[in-house]
Amino acid sequence: MEQEFKYRTIATPATAEFKDRGSKFLAYAYPVNVPTDIKEKLQHLKKEHPKAVHHCYAYRLGTSGTQYRANDDGEPSGSAGKPILGQIDSAGLTNVLVVVVRYFGGSLLGVPGLINAYKTSTADALSSAPVTEKWIEDRFEVHFDYPVMGEVLYLLKQAEATVYQQELQLFCIVKTGIPRRHSADYVQRLSEIRGVTVKSIKEEI
Repeated sequence: MEQEFKYRTIATPATAEFKDRGSKFLAYAYPVNVPTDIKEKLQHLKKEHPKAVHHCYAYRLGTSGTQYRANDDGEPSGSAGKPILGQIDSAGLTNVLVVVVRYFGGSLLGVPGLINAYKTSTADALSSAPVTEKWIEDRFEVHFDYPVMGEVLYLLKQAEATVYQQELQLFCIVKTGIPRRHSADYVQRLSEIRGVTVKSIKEEI
């Protein structure tokens, strides 16, 4: 039963390199939580590798399996992003982004060669990353007045909640993820505190 409330992701970033006929493929695997994480990682790699011809990537987010993308970044359709995503899925992972940076070596590899290169470099990066199991969370936005902040934060800590964003002013807002196995119980307890409102957010991790 407990297994239903967990998902698998990578614990730390990992890299791998694959070469074929002069072309170099550098794979970067990252644990990610939200779409903004993905944008930041891509921008960072484009700055780090400005002379690379392609920055192909794929990611899967959340536990419902609906948040994903595969991007070929100019490579023939289906030859880069799809094989990258395929390796993420084969490993049974989510909340993972893999970017493969390609430096062209002068020889065309053809679609089968490209698929092999993107697939192999991704598999190598993912196999070198430690895998971790995390609790599936339901996302909430908690609104409350400053005087009850101590009670709210204490309950969130007790719930082993992840705080993704917080504004602790006179009127406070905390965006949080509470493990699904007991989220209903803690939402009820939070709602019982005077002046606290809890709104469900659709981003589910």
